[in-house]
Amino acid sequence: MSITAERKQELISEYATKSGDTGSPEVQVAILSERINNLTDHLKTHNKDHHSRRGLLIMVGQRRRLLDYLNAKKAGRYQNLIKRLDLRR
Repeated sequence: MSITAERKQELISEYATKSGDTGSPEVQVAILSERINNLTDHLKTHNKDHHSRRGLLIMVGQRRRLLDYLNAKKAGRYQNLIKRLDLRR
């Protein structure tokens, strides 16, 4: 359900705005999206795992707040990010 350290480093290097960047909204949203996708696959096979479902909803809400923040501050970066991550909206 969680992502490996190698995959996390790949996401950080791919979505970082500068070297050493791990806290920008783009990186945070990319990592959350990866975790959400993994957890969604888990819940397809374990549909009664309500504890993990609650965690999924919390992560989706966190990603939504980060995307709203990015849209309010830098709309161009927001549009680029949702296009790269293939997110609806």
